[in-house]
Amino acid sequence: MNNCFFLDFSTAMQLHDFTDLQSFPSRLRNLTICLSENIFLEGFLRKVYTFISSVESLHIIGTYEKVEDEEEEVYETVNVFKLKQFLPNLRIVNLWGVPFITDEHVDALSSNCAHLECLCVNYCTKVTGSCLKLVLQRCKKLKSLFLAFTRLDDSMMQAIEWEKTRIEELDIKGTELTQETLVFILTRLQYLRWLDVSLLENMTDQVIEAWMQSNTMNALQYLNMDTCDSLNEQALTDMIMRYGHQLHGLCLGGHHKLLEYFWMNMIPQLRNIRVLVMGIAEDCCPKVVAKIHVDQFIDCIAQNCPRLARLEIRWDDDTLRFSDKSSKFIDVLRMKCLKLHSIVLSDGQYYELVRSNFERADRMSVVRTTEMCRTGLLHCSRFYSQLLFN
Repeated sequence: MNNCFFLDFSTAMQLHDFTDLQSFPSRLRNLTICLSENIFLEGFLRKVYTFISSVESLHIIGTYEKVEDEEEEVYETVNVFKLKQFLPNLRIVNLWGVPFITDEHVDALSSNCAHLECLCVNYCTKVTGSCLKLVLQRCKKLKSLFLAFTRLDDSMMQAIEWEKTRIEELDIKGTELTQETLVFILTRLQYLRWLDVSLLENMTDQVIEAWMQSNTMNALQYLNMDTCDSLNEQALTDMIMRYGHQLHGLCLGGHHKLLEYFWMNMIPQLRNIRVLVMGIAEDCCPKVVAKIHVDQFIDCIAQNCPRLARLEIRWDDDTLRFSDKSSKFIDVLRMKCLKLHSIVLSDGQYYELVRSNFERADRMSVVRTTEMCRTGLLHCSRFYSQLLFN
């Protein structure tokens, strides 16, 4: 019996004639549909509606990456309003990069999904959040909300009674929410354990201060603040000094202000850390002028972070200061952090030095380059395995 079914129409030129289709896998748990830009699937789906009532995870993968012109016509290739009638048992809904998805579609899906636990509309650029108030009222079990790169409206987000929800995971990366809206949301989410606010211009020191004063950070374990340019060192220092002991994942890459002094003082506060990202890529501005003594970092991490599993250091060779003796510090890291299975470094001499050290110890795939790999926190979501669709 098959529990998963994958339908890929993304590269198809025309839809096959399914007139004679009489059977289809039943008792499915996972249904994935990869859409084409201009192939309408209603004729096919009409044949399978009666077979999919047991589906718990629905993935509709859109054509976001193929859209070159925002004004080009977008076709609604799946009738979501009809599809939702045959999916009463959905727990996971992943509408990734579907250009025609609006708040009306999300609202329609939620009206028939009392068991919904995870909703992902990442890269659905027509979603403004006007549906979320009703969705959260209907779906009492909803714990994870992924809204990255949507066009969230501040007034819509402030109309939601966040304090009455059970949201544990929130992704608002790349949105344009104001400082006031961020304060409104974060100070009301008392169960929040996973948060991604990377690439938010309005994530400021004032937001951090208000968030800490609200006492709603007590459950927080995973925090991604990658490239939040408005944050300053002192606000982040205060936050880590107070809550660093409970953090399992912290991404503070892309901050040109966070240099050696900051990290040498903060790493000892992160004794339970599993995922850590620091540094700024060489092609980011402004250029880091100060030199980073990487050996001190590596030794400090080895002595204070025994549970570390993933580490990313983005500074390049021009910024890092190291020597032939650096291998001794890498040896200590390798022997102290036994759970470490991913180190991502900027390509260069230091990367080659670390890679050769680990390869001599028969650990071949641990060290990677920033050109080929980036470290995030999505794998720490409770629903990560269910959100995988490829």
